[in-house]
Amino acid sequence: MNDLRVSSPNVKKVLAVASGGGHWVQLLRLREAFVDTQCTYLSVDPEYESAVSPCVFYAVPEANRETKFNLIIAALKILFVVLKIRPDVVITTGAAHGYLAIRFAKIVGAKTMFIDSIANAEKLSLSGELAVSHADVMLTQWQALSVEDSIEYRGSVL
Repeated sequence: MNDLRVSSPNVKKVLAVASGGGHWVQLLRLREAFVDTQCTYLSVDPEYESAVSPCVFYAVPEANRETKFNLIIAALKILFVVLKIRPDVVITTGAAHGYLAIRFAKIVGAKTMFIDSIANAEKLSLSGELAVSHADVMLTQWQALSVEDSIEYRGSVL
């Protein structure tokens, strides 16, 4: 059951994070993997909540390295969510929001997975490059970008 709003000691708490657009679409394609978890979603558009209802959803401001003020506000909100729900696992398809969630997840001892965007066929995204040394599992959707012992290829989300 995907909407376990009351914590159960046997159910893993997952925080699934993505920025907007293609990152969000790819994250939604992973929903089936979260069926037997208490999954909370976090993204940038409040309208995305309807796609994951009845799961808990948090919206944070859209932000990137060029909108530093929004990035600070988003980071603080992501930190708040991580500290509030204390996930066992954080999974993200990127970008900046996912990287921040992975960094903050370590504070609460969560396991983390970063799945780099399928759009990055020739090199990892900036957020992927930053996440590779922090994520417990780093996945690429392009076999040519896999690197033994750090970046795995297990197929494409799309």
